[in-house]
Amino acid sequence: MKQGIGLRSLPLRARPRPLAEGEGATRAITSAPARKIPAPLLILGAGVLLAFVPQLGLPAFYDSLLYLMLHWVVLATSWNILSGYSGYFSFGHGAFFGTGIYTSANLMARYDWPFLWTLPAAALVAMVLGVALGAIVFRVKGVRGELFALLTLAITFVIGTIVVNTPLDGGNGVSLAAVPVPKIGPTPSATFYLLALAAAVATLLIAWGIQVSKFGAGLFAIHDDEEAAEVLGVPTYRYKLMALAVSCALAGVAGGIHALFLSYVTAGEVFTITVPLTVVLMSVLGGTRHWAGPAIGAVAITGLLYSFTAADHAVAGKALIGAILIAAILFMPDGILERVRRLWRRAPGTVPPSETVPAAAALAPAAPSVASAAAAQGEVLLRVKGLSKSFKGVRALAGVDVEVRRGEILGLLGPNGSGKSTFINVVSGHYTPTAGQVEFEGRSLNGLPAHRIAGSGIARTYQIPRPFGHLSVLQNVAIATLFGGAVRDPSDARRQAMRWLEFTGLEQKHDARPDDLNLHQRKFLELARALASRPRLVLLDEVLCGLTPSEIDDAVALIRRIREQGSTIVFVEHVMRAVMALTDRIVVFNHGVLLAEGPPREVMQRPEVMSAYLGKAAHA
Repeated sequence: MKQGIGLRSLPLRARPRPLAEGEGATRAITSAPARKIPAPLLILGAGVLLAFVPQLGLPAFYDSLLYLMLHWVVLATSWNILSGYSGYFSFGHGAFFGTGIYTSANLMARYDWPFLWTLPAAALVAMVLGVALGAIVFRVKGVRGELFALLTLAITFVIGTIVVNTPLDGGNGVSLAAVPVPKIGPTPSATFYLLALAAAVATLLIAWGIQVSKFGAGLFAIHDDEEAAEVLGVPTYRYKLMALAVSCALAGVAGGIHALFLSYVTAGEVFTITVPLTVVLMSVLGGTRHWAGPAIGAVAITGLLYSFTAADHAVAGKALIGAILIAAILFMPDGILERVRRLWRRAPGTVPPSETVPAAAALAPAAPSVASAAAAQGEVLLRVKGLSKSFKGVRALAGVDVEVRRGEILGLLGPNGSGKSTFINVVSGHYTPTAGQVEFEGRSLNGLPAHRIAGSGIARTYQIPRPFGHLSVLQNVAIATLFGGAVRDPSDARRQAMRWLEFTGLEQKHDARPDDLNLHQRKFLELARALASRPRLVLLDEVLCGLTPSEIDDAVALIRRIREQGSTIVFVEHVMRAVMALTDRIVVFNHGVLLAEGPPREVMQRPEVMSAYLGKAAHA
């Protein structure tokens, strides 16, 4: 039988309650995990060991094969930093790779630059090109998914056409036969291998560093729900631009090295669909949501291709690669690495590292006390003047004036289509107002992006929960702590997120995915995520919708506790018994205008309010 996990249905030990200071030296949700070797040490250690391969005196073929594996590791991993982490699927990686090739090739062939000095220039030119493109494209909200992929593919051919019709190529290509290869390794082939190894180690370290950072958490939130991420405080435009810049710079370095490896560069072979398709295949096969996934895919695909080529079965090798891609999409959509990790987690005695939470560290800074909130009650926290919002001529809000006082629970009522959710969306920055002023704590919010509004101390929930589907319950809440709560360290954010999961009774579900939760639990996850940013104003948009009567009682008790923590609440709801039990004042909207406001029982008895709800005037 399906059960909720509200305040009543939890065992006594799991019911949300404030934790006493210093309570328990350590609380482990399960047994402590085994100590793991940090990923950077593994990457650096593998790099040092592989650096000794040229000393083995292997034939040049093996140096070249290893070079190509590492070359694809750099390209696939750099592509994944934007496309895998943020979900902006790009087919334009060949453009930035080709830009790096032609930058290095022309600097060496025409201007006699030393080869190594051309690599920073290749990275810079590719990065500038990518940022210039992203600065335009990322401002157009509709350009995502297949539109973004097609646009980036078109850029590849546009740049290729420009290059072939200018002195950069001239139609004849660029020869680098006279350019000396630096003596880094014992042979030229060993030198290219060592250069690719250094680039691969650096790229993997960057990809790992981004994944475990606040930056990476923001990118993963963008991947799952960009609008919700922005409202939670993620600066989505800036983060996408930064990811694109890093991705393009690394592709440019790979291109600069590859220019000298090829020795002769032609636009027809550089600006093709081959590079983007190959990096997509490698990343998808290995797994796009982990820094090591594309590297695993790159090594596997390159090894397979060259094993078939060496056996004179190149066509069969390409057919096998196609079959592998189909199988990966059908049976391993998250990639090889994620499948292995799931099997590992299921093995007896293995526990993910995030499941140990020191109790003392889990305590977030104390929320404002009820006494301090009561002392300030009556002060206007949010003031809305003449707020209007139109959608293609339809007025959802028509000049409403609303004041929200510090410490109160304000009910926002009205029939369907009256403008309640639009009001929440405008105040939270989800929509831009057509006219009017929104002031919070005396400061105007007009013109501020949603992430700045979230950072000012406003949080919201959605009528239909919008969790980040690929992240765990704990990670969902930690993202709100990182951005809305301005916590810098992801590990600190996870510890504080556990406090809010305990507050909402979800700590036993901390490692579950949102899809594993029922509606009641997802509603409480929305509440935990809103509270994690430590807001002074919480906007609850029909948080009781779809709950059973007992679950509504649990939610009502939780909302009372939220107010006791010191937050002011705007409560949009149709469940009248909850409205009457919770609110200090109510405001009624009808057809986008303010119909009535005042104490709940008085307002609900007014004829115009009853008429708005029932469709006719009430009888005396």
